[in-house]
Amino acid sequence: MAKRVYEVWKGSNRFLLNGRLMFGPDARSLIVTLLLIIIPVVIFCTFVVRNLIHKFSSYNAGYAILVVTIVYTIYALVLLFLTSARDPGIVPRNLHPPEEEFSYESSASVEAGGRPTPSLQLPRTKEVIVNGMPVRVKYCDTCMLYRPPRCSHCSICDNCVERFDHHCPWVGQCIGKRNYRFFFLFVSSLALLCIFVFSMSALYMKFLMDEHGTVWKAMKKSPASMVLMAYCFISLWFVGGLTGFHLYLIGTNQTTYENFRYRADNRPNIYDRSCLNNFLEVFCTKIEPSRNKFRAYVQEEAPRPPRVPSREAEVDDSGGSRRAKVEDDLEMGDDLLKISQRHDFGDVGDVRSRVSDGFPQKSPEVELGSGLDLQAALGSVSEHHSSLGRRN
Repeated sequence: MAKRVYEVWKGSNRFLLNGRLMFGPDARSLIVTLLLIIIPVVIFCTFVVRNLIHKFSSYNAGYAILVVTIVYTIYALVLLFLTSARDPGIVPRNLHPPEEEFSYESSASVEAGGRPTPSLQLPRTKEVIVNGMPVRVKYCDTCMLYRPPRCSHCSICDNCVERFDHHCPWVGQCIGKRNYRFFFLFVSSLALLCIFVFSMSALYMKFLMDEHGTVWKAMKKSPASMVLMAYCFISLWFVGGLTGFHLYLIGTNQTTYENFRYRADNRPNIYDRSCLNNFLEVFCTKIEPSRNKFRAYVQEEAPRPPRVPSREAEVDDSGGSRRAKVEDDLEMGDDLLKISQRHDFGDVGDVRSRVSDGFPQKSPEVELGSGLDLQAALGSVSEHHSSLGRRN
């Protein structure tokens, strides 16, 4: 029975629902991320929003706070799902190295028989033109392809990803060309959610301080509010700082990988097309379909045509074949000599056996003639053997 692509996938990804959902190898970290989002929201709705409903009972504003919290949390979770459960832009692997890039060169290694063999050399880099500028792309030994510009191989997922930004352990997936937009919206939505929860908890603490007069009494009245304020304040440093950093990357059309790797090179950014166009490229362009059909059946590989070696390889092979022919002739001469000697001894043994059994014995002329014929045959074989040696 033919297998599907996701069943024989060579990367480290994990698939669910028969290949419909694709996660990274560290997908279990999603459980931690979900708990860090859902648990504070549940505490906020239970201990803060429920009391704020009574504070704004005349205008039903408390219910509006509850609805906004739930809807915005669901929105953040949907963005998390879109970020972690889809193909980030994986470049399909090749089954064989690109043959058009092979070049035949003389190899320094020599076989046991003394024949030099041509070796196939694959250039490690090659140049392509991007926006009128030459860009050097590298060859990936794992995927057996030349990586497209802005593509890198993720060591965790073991895949080449287009416009590779980084591998995020919190979402358990690579961030690349097809999910970077959702990743940024997810991070920025978490930053806004932290600000919202922190503000509403601080507002409830303000009401408690007006009722009880001191901060200490207000904290004793609602310790959950203080815990949420501290939690949101710490979390905002991470998700807020990450949002600001990616705003800078989007405005300059960079990736996290490019920013950290080429920061000291001071090379010009050939992908920068002004701040507005950079934002439009990330948020307003159509997301390309995946280049991998994970639910498709694996196609059997067609037989490959034989590779035609270059002229240098043919010269080496012809030289090696001539030498091999001389060696084979020498070996054949040795074998003929041994066979002739063995045949001579067998004939002599047959003659003696016939004499001993009572058959008429051959005349001396016959024996002399057979001996002369045998010597002539041995002489011709030895002469052929010596001539082969001289030719060699």
